Amino acid sequence: MPIKFWKMHGAANDFILVDDREQRFPVNDREFIERMARRRTGVGCEGVILIQPSETDHFRMRFFNPDGGEVEMCGNGARCIARLAADIGAAPAKMTIATMAGKLRAEISECGRVKLWMTEPVDWSMQQHLSVDGEDILCHSVNTGVSHVVVAVDDLAAVDVGRMGRAIRYHKAFSPAGTNANFFQPTGPSSVAVRTYERGVEAETMACGTGIVATGLVAGRLGMVKPPVTLLSASGHNLTVDYRLTDNGADNVTLEGPAEYVFKGEMVGE
Repeated sequence: MPIKFWKMHGAANDFILVDDREQRFPVNDREFIERMARRRTGVGCEGVILIQPSETDHFRMRFFNPDGGEVEMCGNGARCIARLAADIGAAPAKMTIATMAGKLRAEISECGRVKLWMTEPVDWSMQQHLSVDGEDILCHSVNTGVSHVVVAVDDLAAVDVGRMGRAIRYHKAFSPAGTNANFFQPTGPSSVAVRTYERGVEAETMACGTGIVATGLVAGRLGMVKPPVTLLSASGHNLTVDYRLTDNGADNVTLEGPAEYVFKGEMVGE
């Protein structure tokens, strides 16, 4: 049976989205999900996202990485699925979304931008020293829906994100699940530029919503910026992270940015 889908992107972080309220999508078929996500022989994406029924919220969001594995949440993906849900009548413009990471709130603006109220950041660990490829790296970690390591650098353009990101992602300190890795450079009193190596994609991505949130939070806790923080992604898009710092971390965390349609179509089986 053909799978109808929409292709969308949030700051060039691209996704395949499916209205699965009838729950017919083959969620346990990792090979099918991988085939959808392939760039040359499939539709191509950095994540497959489903709208499913929820007893407590307007809908349930399920997110699958390109390798077919399911993860808790994705910030850019959540903005895209929120806009789609509102457009197809699955949710109102102000909605709640059930995820594996917890409940999210989202609001669609008249211009199509989406503001997302994130789950509370947890598992903070500041000022960690890691040995990465023989180099001592000062890093910080927080879970903003998924696990992220954040590293401040002097020259973001010079960072080998593929090599360094992969080394951090598979570092024994974060085994067995691994982590995402973010590198950032402050560009002003309330702005930074960021690049992300994303677990599951296993490469640098053009943008990562939960990574952008993690970076904005860590930069704030380090005293490098004050919220709201404007973060420039590798794609050249600006996203806004706002929050209130607390003694133990931060709360009232929001992520605001674009959610754009690319095309729609059908994926057929072999």
